[in-house]
Amino acid sequence: MEDKFSSAKAMEDKYALLMYFVYILQSLKDNTKYVGLTINIKKRIKDHNNGKSKYTKGHMPWKLIWCCIFYNKTKAGKFEKYLKSGSGTSFMNKHLV
Repeated sequence: MEDKFSSAKAMEDKYALLMYFVYILQSLKDNTKYVGLTINIKKRIKDHNNGKSKYTKGHMPWKLIWCCIFYNKTKAGKFEKYLKSGSGTSFMNKHLV
Protein backbone atom coordinates (compact mmCIF):
# COMPACT_ATOMS: atom_id res chain seq x y z
CA MET A 1 0.00 0.00 0.00
CA GLU A 2 1.30 3.46 -0.94
CA ASP A 3 1.59 6.16 1.67
CA LYS A 4 0.51 9.77 1.09
CA PHE A 5 4.06 10.92 0.36
CA SER A 6 4.84 8.42 -2.40
CA SER A 7 1.44 9.12 -4.01
CA ALA A 8 2.10 12.86 -3.92
CA LYS A 9 5.57 12.33 -5.40
CA ALA A 10 4.14 10.20 -8.23
CA MET A 11 1.57 12.89 -9.02
CA GLU A 12 4.24 15.60 -8.92
CA ASP A 13 6.42 13.62 -11.36
CA LYS A 14 3.46 13.01 -13.67
CA TYR A 15 2.71 16.72 -13.98
CA ALA A 16 6.27 18.04 -13.88
CA LEU A 17 6.91 20.70 -16.49
CA LEU A 18 9.82 20.49 -18.86
CA MET A 19 11.88 23.61 -19.06
CA TYR A 20 13.63 24.60 -22.27
CA PHE A 21 16.70 26.81 -21.96
CA VAL A 22 17.74 29.12 -24.77
CA TYR A 23 21.27 30.11 -23.88
CA ILE A 24 24.19 32.21 -25.07
CA LEU A 25 27.76 31.13 -24.47
CA GLN A 26 30.88 33.20 -24.99
CA SER A 27 34.25 31.73 -25.79
CA LEU A 28 36.99 32.64 -23.32
CA LYS A 29 39.46 31.92 -26.13
CA ASP A 30 38.26 34.37 -28.80
CA ASN A 31 34.96 35.94 -27.56
CA THR A 32 32.88 34.05 -30.15
CA LYS A 33 29.23 33.76 -29.12
CA TYR A 34 27.14 30.61 -29.49
CA VAL A 35 23.34 30.33 -29.19
CA GLY A 36 21.74 27.02 -28.26
CA LEU A 37 18.68 25.25 -26.86
CA THR A 38 18.61 22.47 -24.27
CA ILE A 39 16.58 20.95 -21.46
CA ASN A 40 19.69 20.36 -19.31
CA ILE A 41 21.78 23.53 -19.18
CA LYS A 42 24.50 22.22 -16.84
CA LYS A 43 25.13 19.13 -18.96
CA ARG A 44 25.07 21.08 -22.21
CA ILE A 45 27.67 23.62 -21.03
CA LYS A 46 29.82 20.73 -19.80
CA ASP A 47 29.48 19.06 -23.23
CA HIS A 48 30.56 22.28 -24.97
CA ASN A 49 33.59 22.55 -22.69
CA ASN A 50 34.51 18.90 -23.23
CA GLY A 51 34.60 19.27 -27.02
CA LYS A 52 31.43 17.26 -27.69
CA SER A 53 29.97 19.86 -30.05
CA LYS A 54 31.48 20.12 -33.53
CA TYR A 55 30.96 23.89 -33.88
CA THR A 56 32.11 24.93 -30.41
CA LYS A 57 35.02 22.49 -30.09
CA GLY A 58 37.60 24.88 -31.54
CA HIS A 59 36.59 27.81 -29.34
CA MET A 60 36.83 26.24 -25.86
CA PRO A 61 36.51 27.10 -23.04
CA TRP A 62 33.02 28.59 -22.86
CA LYS A 63 31.12 30.56 -20.24
CA LEU A 64 27.38 31.09 -19.95
CA ILE A 65 26.56 34.77 -20.43
CA TRP A 66 22.74 34.64 -20.77
CA CYS A 67 19.85 32.19 -20.66
CA CYS A 68 16.07 32.26 -20.73
CA ILE A 69 13.61 29.56 -19.68
CA PHE A 70 10.62 28.58 -21.81
CA TYR A 71 7.88 26.12 -20.91
CA ASN A 72 6.94 25.68 -24.57
CA LYS A 73 9.37 23.84 -26.85
CA THR A 74 8.07 25.47 -30.04
CA LYS A 75 8.47 29.00 -28.66
CA ALA A 76 11.97 28.17 -27.38
CA GLY A 77 12.95 26.82 -30.80
CA LYS A 78 11.58 29.87 -32.59
CA PHE A 79 13.44 32.23 -30.23
CA GLU A 80 16.70 30.30 -30.68
CA LYS A 81 16.28 30.48 -34.46
CA TYR A 82 15.56 34.22 -34.23
CA LEU A 83 18.70 34.86 -32.16
CA LYS A 84 20.73 33.08 -34.86
CA SER A 85 19.29 35.34 -37.59
CA GLY A 86 20.77 38.69 -38.61
CA SER A 87 18.20 40.82 -36.80
CA GLY A 88 18.21 38.43 -33.85
CA THR A 89 21.98 38.72 -33.52
CA SER A 90 21.65 42.51 -33.50
CA PHE A 91 18.92 42.26 -30.83
CA MET A 92 21.06 39.89 -28.79
CA ASN A 93 24.10 42.17 -28.89
CA LYS A 94 22.10 45.30 -28.10
CA HIS A 95 19.74 44.01 -25.41
CA LEU A 96 20.91 40.68 -23.98
CA VAL A 97 24.71 40.63 -23.75
